[in-house]
Amino acid sequence: MNRYRIAVHITPRRGILDPQGKTVAEALHSLGFPAVRDVHVGRHIVVELDAGDPKAAEQSTREMCEKLLANPVTEDFEIASVEAS
Repeated sequence: MNRYRIAVHITPRRGILDPQGKTVAEALHSLGFPAVRDVHVGRHIVVELDAGDPKAAEQSTREMCEKLLANPVTEDFEIASVEAS
């Protein structure tokens, strides 16, 4: 078994109301960044786990996201990286 660090990005699904993202976008406009069209505020989660290989570590993390870490009705998730630690 090897230890892996898996980074996961969880964001609101497109079309779902994101009041925090809207507030950030408006603040960026007021700070002089008119090119910003949309902002989505989500979560960044790092999971450390033991697995036989990177593919198994990613699959296990994907199952965690589907069962607990992300709400499948309102959020999408992306496995950003899998690194041996």
